[in-house]
Amino acid sequence: MTRLNMFNSVSLDGYFTDSSNDMSWAHAGGDNKEFQDFVAGNAKGANALIFGRVTYDMMAAFWPTPMAAQAMPEVAKGMNAAPKYVFSRSMKKADWAGTTVLNGDPAQEIARLKQQSKVDMTILGSGSIVRQLTAAGLIDDYQLLVCPVILGGGRTLFEGVPGQPTLKLENSRTFGNGKVFLHYSA
Repeated sequence: MTRLNMFNSVSLDGYFTDSSNDMSWAHAGGDNKEFQDFVAGNAKGANALIFGRVTYDMMAAFWPTPMAAQAMPEVAKGMNAAPKYVFSRSMKKADWAGTTVLNGDPAQEIARLKQQSKVDMTILGSGSIVRQLTAAGLIDDYQLLVCPVILGGGRTLFEGVPGQPTLKLENSRTFGNGKVFLHYSA
């Protein structure tokens, strides 16, 4: 069976968006060479990508553009080549190459994909999808990039998740820009 992991940037106080649903704060420190190499290395993975509709729209508006190819060529190449799944109740088709629209229950759809897929999957952003799949026990690995900013409010990834899932720290890495990468397994 394939593995499902999630990758998300969070503030020091645990929010993945601020109170205005802005995530631009997560890009601060992106000019750090060590961090750029880490991001480019992650993008070389052969995972299928999972998105909610809002995150998908943001990603699809940027990664297929010449600007993305110029600014971050390795990441753009990986994002555009990866198979992609987007959860949406209203979207009928997607224009970004390699995208499949899923309109069923996220837990049921992901359970099916985990059985059928030949490649691992990564959820990027998509807080409500992360929350639903955490509650269903379907996420195998949690990768969090803690950013050195305090937002004071916003949306959390795990609000309302029942029980208290316990995770095991697999590895961590600190970057010169103050960001800390944490990898936990379920």
